[in-house]
Amino acid sequence: MGVSADTVRMGLSDCSLLGLLLSIGVSACWGGCPCSDPALCQPIRDTRDFEVYVFYVGGENWKNYDWAHVTTVALFAPYDPELMCFAHSKGARFVLKGDIPLKDIVAPDSRSAWIEQQVTLAKAQYMDGINLDIEQTVLPGSEEYYALTALVKETTEAFHREIPGSQVTFDVAWSPAWIDLRCYNYTGIADLCDFLFVMSYDEQSQIWTECIAGANAPFNQTIQGYEKFINIGIDPKKLVMGVPWYGYDYSCLHLTEDNQCKIEKKPFRGAECSDAAGRQVPYRTIMKQVNASLSGRLWDDVQKAPFYHYKDEKGDTHQVWYDDPESISLKVTYIKKLGLRGIGMWNGDTLDYSNDPIAQQQTAAMWKALLP
Repeated sequence: MGVSADTVRMGLSDCSLLGLLLSIGVSACWGGCPCSDPALCQPIRDTRDFEVYVFYVGGENWKNYDWAHVTTVALFAPYDPELMCFAHSKGARFVLKGDIPLKDIVAPDSRSAWIEQQVTLAKAQYMDGINLDIEQTVLPGSEEYYALTALVKETTEAFHREIPGSQVTFDVAWSPAWIDLRCYNYTGIADLCDFLFVMSYDEQSQIWTECIAGANAPFNQTIQGYEKFINIGIDPKKLVMGVPWYGYDYSCLHLTEDNQCKIEKKPFRGAECSDAAGRQVPYRTIMKQVNASLSGRLWDDVQKAPFYHYKDEKGDTHQVWYDDPESISLKVTYIKKLGLRGIGMWNGDTLDYSNDPIAQQQTAAMWKALLP
């Protein structure tokens, strides 16, 4: 079903006051459903067997997503009613991003007020839930530790009560081993929400060995993270595997004959080195660069990830690590083996959705690699 942009935007002129209205408790500002078919403003209630979770960060790339398989789109960009209508027409949920400094919701009244505001916003925008993206340091036994657990419990209860069929998810690091001092109540949080989105990427945020560039999501380390979640008692069906659709570009202080790229020391939370020595690069940029690079695509059979080398305009050597259909497919085999709920990526807008035939093949291959 197609939904025209003009139809979707009808009745939205008064919504510039949304923030003000929400602050004084008004439940909605729409002048009616913005979709051509009012049924598309109803929340999605059906749940498919395999979750394909997409983070949307802006633009119109969403028109070229593989909608045959997308189940949830998390809004990490300004609200687009056209996208909401289209997602609902495909049976996919469209959910808010939820983030707040934990110190602001330690008090129960403050927490309740924030949750009420999120529910009101979701209703006003005809959305289907919220993705709690609380990536903050939390020490065990702290006020924030208990407040975070309470936030998940109360948010889930409020959304499920107010929006039938809604979904509340929580983002966690690639392992429950207190990565980056995120010492959360992982088992409690998993029980209290619909599922965890496991961000199995940025796994070099703390490098405890030599300062050497490495894969964003090395295979063995990634799988061990999921096994740890399961071993502490979390149901595999409460885990969605996150994979990166981007890589890291590192400037090499020295590149050895066996392809070890020595990187600058960038300390992070006790570790001498980190991926802060590099910069994130979207997959579309990598695909335009790799074939013209010094090395072409190389493969590391230990980390099970591709990489390549190039020289910048100053003559400095760089090493780029990334994930592609081969490395992602290896991880996807473990979704079925471990019985996980599904897969998702950060983010859906890093691919090349242009009309270039080669880019179209590369983009289609990345979407296809998500399916077990």
